[in-house]
Amino acid sequence: WLKPFRLKSDGSYVGACPPFRGLSFQLLVMKTLVQEESIPVPKGIKISIKSKIVEVSGKHGTLKRDFKHLPIELYLANSGHEVRAKMYFAKSKQLSMLRSVCSHINNLFDGVQKKYEYKMRLVYAHFPINATI
Repeated sequence: WLKPFRLKSDGSYVGACPPFRGLSFQLLVMKTLVQEESIPVPKGIKISIKSKIVEVSGKHGTLKRDFKHLPIELYLANSGHEVRAKMYFAKSKQLSMLRSVCSHINNLFDGVQKKYEYKMRLVYAHFPINATI
């Protein structure tokens, strides 16, 4: 659907469409070579990362999260005091996954540091009542 054009030596063009007119924005988006995020590990928390499975243990238990479905690189840095997540050749929508992974790991830290109590309530408006627990 794009018509070819040729650039002449004086800077003008020959063809049906000028450069970048009619191109969708997605064709002009560049990929980021490397994007890296780092998360400091709080004191009193032990963390282990093995093949994109993050296991965090603290005073209120142990939590485990699997990130194998994401194209990221997770590793410990600064002798285990920092978690780093890297992503290569990603566009802006894919880079949002990187920040989400960091947020999930921070939530794991919160989960083993603080104690949570969940209360479940069942609310219905009309029959039939379908509940899955």
